[in-house]
Amino acid sequence: MQRIHLGLKLLSASLLSIALLYLGCSPRPNIQGKGETFMQGVWNQDSVAFSSKLSNYTQHHFKFTCDSFYVDLTTHSKVNFYEDSCYNNGIWKEYAKGVYAVRGDTLFLGGTFTHANYKQKISGCYRIGRYEKNFLIKKSTANTLLLQSLSDQQEINLALKQNITCVPKEL
Repeated sequence: MQRIHLGLKLLSASLLSIALLYLGCSPRPNIQGKGETFMQGVWNQDSVAFSSKLSNYTQHHFKFTCDSFYVDLTTHSKVNFYEDSCYNNGIWKEYAKGVYAVRGDTLFLGGTFTHANYKQKISGCYRIGRYEKNFLIKKSTANTLLLQSLSDQQEINLALKQNITCVPKEL
């Protein structure tokens, strides 16, 4: 009799635990995050300091919308790093998209290289695969954003070209 009573107690405790876990662990909504308000918009790097003296440099064009980013990278190079059909007289564009996060004074970008239409790129000229960059946010005002690459310490001075209001979309 005591065995049956003990078995019922264990069964009751197990069912109660399962019910609490089920009710307490609900899935997160399948919706895009809001990102950072001060980042929302289209940002251009209009010029690169000392570009005439550099053997290669890249200009950045960012679009931050909610927690997503899109970046167009225009590279100018006096040195051919690629096969001749890709070199394009020393000027070429690359594209990437992904998600970003700001922690303290650091911007983390994680995404993939894409084609110009932001569809995944798996072959072709220039870089493919993951786009991972981290920047120190040195200055942020309503119309300017000064970033410093944590990989090569180059500064990227961005000017706001268009405001964007985040409207989270379903994923």
